[in-house]
Amino acid sequence: MPRYYELRDDLHHPGRWHLRSPVDEHGQKLNPWQFTESRRLEPQGHIRFPVRPDGVTLDFTQDAFANPVLHARVVQLFEHMGIQEVQFLPVQVDGHPGPYFILNALRILRCIDEARCAEVQYFTPEDGQPEKVGEYKYVRGMRIDPAKAEGARVFRAWGWDALIVSEDLKQALEHEGLTGPVFTEV
Repeated sequence: MPRYYELRDDLHHPGRWHLRSPVDEHGQKLNPWQFTESRRLEPQGHIRFPVRPDGVTLDFTQDAFANPVLHARVVQLFEHMGIQEVQFLPVQVDGHPGPYFILNALRILRCIDEARCAEVQYFTPEDGQPEKVGEYKYVRGMRIDPAKAEGARVFRAWGWDALIVSEDLKQALEHEGLTGPVFTEV
């Protein structure tokens, strides 16, 4: 059975930078959720990320909304591995030479194995958000059903903001010695 991992950035990396919300060339905030909808996006002009606090750059990091931002080294690895389930959107990170890119995962798969998760809570009518009733409110100790991953190498788990990668991609990222990625088996 294939193994999968949630990919996040290392929040405990000593002296690390922290990327804020993406903005356009005029400093106006962009909708950060558009990068989690797993749909191909048209070029949007100049996207940049303010950095506060500044610090050690990471090859893989996430902005304030958990959108993955990658150095070109990571993009080259994805391309070398022939991974086509993603879109790379060029961005600028204030005060740091790039190039950098937002990783836009183009697949969402309904694969969370609720019975194997440590805890799953759903939105109810009492939460006051009728459009979300029945959706995930909280998932702790997430586990997925590998059979429902359909052999994908990069995807988002439906209903929960998690970026999932296959074991071969995890191993390749680790082998490259990139800074920033942290993996949790799901």
